[in-house]
Parts: sequence; structure tokens; C-alpha cells
Amino acid sequence: MTIRPLIAALALLAMAGCATDPAPNEQMRLTAQALEQAKAVGASAEDMPEMKLAEDKFSRAQGNMQDQSYKKARVRAEQAELDARLAEAKVLTGKSQAQVDALNSRITRLRKQVGDAQ
Repeated sequence: MTIRPLIAALALLAMAGCATDPAPNEQMRLTAQALEQAKAVGASAEDMPEMKLAEDKFSRAQGNMQDQSYKKARVRAEQAELDARLAEAKVLTGKSQAQVDALNSRITRLRKQVGDAQ
């Protein structure tokens, strides 16, 4: 009588081991969106290694999707999304720094003008 519950438990474990990960469609969509956002602010694979990595990982994730290797696809898509967001952040940081530098330059010129006028 104790053998039946054991067999049932083993059968459940075997079925759980055969279950596949669901397709990461939402993650793939988010990654594609992150890549587009990074490109929109000026990130390019030619200029930024992070963007190149993002595109490469996303391409591999798409291949994993076709092979139905959904776990690998999810991991690569997540990595690609993070790489794309890093590229975007670096571009935006660079643009912000350029604006700060331009403002500091204008302030310096104005101070010189005010000093010369006194």
C-alpha cells in the first residue's frame, strides 16, 4: 500500500522535470523596446561595445526562441536588455555632461564680462 504513493510522487517529479519553460515573449518585447530606445538617443553598435553586446545577445536570444530553448532565450534577452539600457544611460550621461560643460563655459565668459565692466 505504501508503494502507490511513492510511485505517484515519482511520476509527479518526472512530469515536472519534463515541463518546459514558457516562451519569454514579453521579455523579448521589452528587450526590443530597450534596443530601440537606446538607438533613439544615439547609441550605436559601432561606437559602443555595450550596444554591440546587446544586439549580439538579442540575436542569439531570437535564435534560442526558434530552437525553443526558452530558458536560454530569456537569460540572453534579459542580458541584452540590461546592456541596451547601459548604452542608453552612457549616451544620456555624455550628452548631459556636454550641456554642463557648455553652461560652465558660458558662465566663465559672463564672469569675465562682468569683471571687465566693473
